[in-house]
Amino acid sequence: MLHYAVVFFVIAVIAALLGFSGIAGAATNIAWILFVVFLVLGAISLLRGRKV
Repeated sequence: MLHYAVVFFVIAVIAALLGFSGIAGAATNIAWILFVVFLVLGAISLLRGRKV
């Protein structure tokens, strides 16, 4: 999941450098959503892994 977020972020940076602002914005939004999903799933996994 984090890998895809980084890939979309790199696509956004390249698109921004080339002047494609629409594609850069969309790729940035997708990367942000994937990163947040990664954080939520990571937190759930961390909390579920603890046995009290």
